[in-house]
Amino acid sequence: MKIGIVFAGQGAQYSGMGKDLYDAYPEAKQVFDLAGEQVKEWCFNGDEDTLKETHITQPTIYTTTMAAYESLMAAIKNEGLEDKLEVVALAGFSLGEYSALTAAGAIDEYSKGIDIVAKRGIFMKEAGQDADGNNMGAMAAGLGKRDKILELVEMAREDGILEGVNFNSPKQTVVAGDKAAIERFCAVAAENRVKAIPLSVSTAFHSPMMVPAAERLKDVLAAADLKAPKMTVYADATADDIMKDAGDDAAAHLVEMLAKQAMSPVYWEEILGRFADNGVEAIVEVGPGHTLSGLAKKTLKGVEPLNVENVETLEATIAKLKEMAE
Repeated sequence: MKIGIVFAGQGAQYSGMGKDLYDAYPEAKQVFDLAGEQVKEWCFNGDEDTLKETHITQPTIYTTTMAAYESLMAAIKNEGLEDKLEVVALAGFSLGEYSALTAAGAIDEYSKGIDIVAKRGIFMKEAGQDADGNNMGAMAAGLGKRDKILELVEMAREDGILEGVNFNSPKQTVVAGDKAAIERFCAVAAENRVKAIPLSVSTAFHSPMMVPAAERLKDVLAAADLKAPKMTVYADATADDIMKDAGDDAAAHLVEMLAKQAMSPVYWEEILGRFADNGVEAIVEVGPGHTLSGLAKKTLKGVEPLNVENVETLEATIAKLKEMAE
């Protein structure tokens, strides 16, 4: 049976994430122990405001996600499902792309992954602030057809930064830009009877505002000695195999692709379409929350949406996979 595995992005964090997996699965405990006491404290006991800080959110979600992934792989092996399941490809939403690449072996040590995403969080936070440390960017979810949302973006941009940046589903497009442009977008959307929901984020991720972060990220990625992934990973920025047109230097190609990702749209609807085209029967979301499995449910017909974020959901997912693989 063919499955796809997708990895959670920023926004689904909560206090206590990963704790029951840590207690129940030695594979999860090993990941958290490698991450260190500070990351464990943030994951298990961090308050809502602390966990919203981008430089904290990124390493905590990455760690929790990889702990969940290792627990899932252990459970698949323990239940004798290895020969019954074919993982067609991996993908991750924004931050989750780093988890996907770790699972695929491109990032070959958890310590490297944690270091990369922690610095990525700092770079993105600073790119979205002015000289006085004030946040310059914002984001909003437009609920409607993509063409209509992008039409409203053009109407509202004026001389500011405003772009469609997360193409999540046929009826949801997230827009990012400077605060004034987002306010104009929400006003224009209301005038055109389109629902626009401001998001609780600190800046305009995946927009041109992130260009400075992308440039700084290159040096960190170049020092990480990235490897060619051992599995297919669909890239957020292209919705294609991340190694397409890679040439002979896999590490240099991944540096460019991941730097590009920080300042480019996420084509998630297209990525889900890739999984469907390859005949997957289930999409398994790994990491805190169930945003991606929810999007799969809304977007794909005939594909079972599953998620693994704690012991309960892991056991339910394994039970469903066993049932489907019979």
